[in-house]
Amino acid sequence: MESTRLLRRSSQDRMIAGVMGGTAQYFGLDPNLLRIVYVLGSIISAAFPGILVYLLLWLVIPNDQ
Repeated sequence: MESTRLLRRSSQDRMIAGVMGGTAQYFGLDPNLLRIVYVLGSIISAAFPGILVYLLLWLVIPNDQ
């Protein structure tokens, strides 16, 4: 039987809203590494509005229950 993976915000592995923790679980990555890459990408790229994207993901991705 094939299980369906769903993108959800993590309730256990969260720093702010669980967006990066849930994304890391979905893709099978280390959450801290994903957080570091996201913050560095937000700082380095002026065209990448990291805070706005994070807030949008916070609103769009449902919380795991």
